[in-house]
Amino acid sequence: MLYSQVPSMQRRDRMQKAHFSALIAKHAGLDARIEAELGRPAPDTILVAQLKKQKLKIKEEMELPQAT
Repeated sequence: MLYSQVPSMQRRDRMQKAHFSALIAKHAGLDARIEAELGRPAPDTILVAQLKKQKLKIKEEMELPQAT
């Protein structure tokens, strides 16, 4: 590895960590929205299903191996 590649690698690592943190936040936000909707007297089951699909897509993205 060339010394000149170190800053760009560090920048990429920071970007990956920031992206992963954003995914975690989105996942948690969707979880909260699902719980709130299910807590209503008459939850919108279509909305809950859509939110669960979004949550699953985010989870799958979080589980993808990171490119090196």
